[in-house]
This record gives sequence, structure tokens and C-alpha cells, in this order.
Amino acid sequence: MTHAPSPDFAEHRFPCDQCGADYRFDPKSGTLICDHCGHSEPISSGPWGGASLRELDFDAAITDRLPDSEIEETRVLSCPNCAAQVEFDPNTHAAQCPFCATPVVTDTGVNRHIKPRGVLPFALDERAAHKAMSDWLGRLWFAPNGLKDYARKGRRMQGIYVPYWTFDADTTSSYRGERGTVYYVTRTVVRDGKRVQQQVPKVRWTPKSGRVARFFDDVLVLASASLPKSYTDALAPWDLAAIEPYQPEYLAGFRAEAYTVDLQEGYTEARAYMARVIERDVRFDIGGDRQRIHAIDTDVRNVTFKHILLPVWVAAYKYRGQTYRFVVNGRSGRVQGERPWSALKILIATVLGLLAAAAVGYLLATGQQ
Repeated sequence: MTHAPSPDFAEHRFPCDQCGADYRFDPKSGTLICDHCGHSEPISSGPWGGASLRELDFDAAITDRLPDSEIEETRVLSCPNCAAQVEFDPNTHAAQCPFCATPVVTDTGVNRHIKPRGVLPFALDERAAHKAMSDWLGRLWFAPNGLKDYARKGRRMQGIYVPYWTFDADTTSSYRGERGTVYYVTRTVVRDGKRVQQQVPKVRWTPKSGRVARFFDDVLVLASASLPKSYTDALAPWDLAAIEPYQPEYLAGFRAEAYTVDLQEGYTEARAYMARVIERDVRFDIGGDRQRIHAIDTDVRNVTFKHILLPVWVAAYKYRGQTYRFVVNGRSGRVQGERPWSALKILIATVLGLLAAAAVGYLLATGQQ
């Protein structure tokens, strides 16, 4: 069975062969399921037949030399509050932003972008993600009880495929620096009116130069600005070895966010990460007890990339005029989000702490009498 998406817009809707209702991707079974009649359908192997994902040439992409087959157009909703761009089908006219709960009206614009090469399918369904979020909130003692109850009983979570870039690169780095060797000298000092000997550390520096090489594989860079990076970083690690070649069937029943961090910006962030790793390699190569680095000259070759989609369950709740956002790794169940605070609980804890301190002080005072 082949479910071909529209050539102009990625609708991610697939009619059931039995009744015509929409299929959805079921994380538990890894198949397409029709909630109307219960029919299921396996996902076909796709154009790559399960082979490893092919990397794309970075230089060709930034000079607009990628083939048309690597480019697609999708209709997106652009949130005026958090700037998220989420794909919607052309029949959707109004919706609520899944990232910040802002009511928005879809625009009619078309987003032209590099196609995803891979997708990490959801492994947790909405019920499991909601339980993970509720358990996480339950462990936050200072969170308001009202928010906990609202989140447990609140609206459904949204399954979103969040865009990422991955970068591969060969690097060779020449460096100049110094190796520091710690040694000790004995000095006589006066302490409490007495002359005592003391060991004082010194560092002997010797010039050091050399070369280090490293191949970087799948340096992961978030390609979205709709969620705080601290949240998405905390969802790691991702089991990237389980990524499947991109097929829109995996998106059935879910939404996909369009990337807002372009390829060049993503590469700049990836290079900053590579530079930190290379500096660590240089320090290791210099050796000794301490290191000084005067210069690192890195040659970067064979840069390739992929656009991939990773699964995140998102909940955004408005509680007493404030928006609280929570994200759940759609594979591992790791949770991150705004850490809500209850002023009443903090006040009670402070009062109890003061009473406990006063009681201890009283017992100590009476015990010394």
C-alpha cells in the first residue's frame, strides 16, 4: 500500500483502506491504526528500504545546489507569541499553539525547506507521556496543588516532531601551547612565632606543539526556537541509532514543526561544539599537570548534514494568568518544563523551618543550664 502525500503540501493524513477515516501512527504497535474501524496497516519500507540514512553535502545546501527532490513545501501555522511554526493541513483554519497555548489563526503561507531525511518515531503514546508528566509534577513539593490537579485533568498533550540538524565532519587541528609540570620547593615561614618549613607548588612550563584529528558523527543541533534550549537539551539522550528513513506515515496523527534555525545557523552552533571537543583533545595531547593553549588551527573537511525529526510530547497550561510548559521525550519519557512555585507552600516551609530552629535552640539552651 502506498499513501502518497500531496506534491505541494505535506498533509500527513492517510485514509483507512477499510472505511476511509484517517489513520494515525500508533507508538505501541509501530503501525498505522484506524480508530474508527480498528483496521491496522504496517508502514512500508520506503524509498531507502531500511538502509542507513544518506548524508547531504553541506556546501551544496548553502549554495542552493541541492536537487529539487530534497526540497518540500508545507503549509505552516506561525504563532505570534512564541514564533513556533507548526505544520497544519490546508483545511485547518484556527488552532491553539501547542507550545504556549496561545490562540492563533493559521496563515496561508507556504514554507519551503529541506526535507527531513530521518524520523525517530514516537515510542510513548499520549497516556504514557501524560503519566510521566504527572509523576514529575508530583515530585515537585513546592508546585501549586491547583496546577498539579489541572495538569492531570487538563487538555490533551500534543505530539510534535521537533526539527533537528545533525552534522558530520572530518577535522585535523594543529596547535601550539605549553605543558605545565608541577614541582615543589621548600620555604621557611614564620607561623605563630615559630619558623616552620612549607612545601610551595611551582609550575615548570615547556613549549609543546602537535596535531590532533577527530571525526564528528551526528553532532545534534536543535533547529527550533519555540522551546527553551535548556528544556530540549535536558531531554537527551536520544537513541539516534533507532532513526528510521523519513516517511510521512510516521507523522499520521501528529504534527511536525518546521525548522526556524536555518542550516548555516545550525552549523555555527555545531562548530562551537566541535571547537570545545577539539580543545579538550588538545589539552589531553599536551599532557602534563597543566596546559596552556596559545593557538589552534582547525581544518574542517567533508561536512555533511541531515534534517531529522525527534518526537516530543508537549503540554502548555494557562493557570492563574501564567503559562506553564512541559515537554516529554517521546522515546524515553524524560520530562522538563517550567518549575512552578507555590508561595503558600514556601511560606509554610519557611515557618516550619524557623519553628524547628527555635526548638533546637531552646533545647540546646536548656541543656546547658
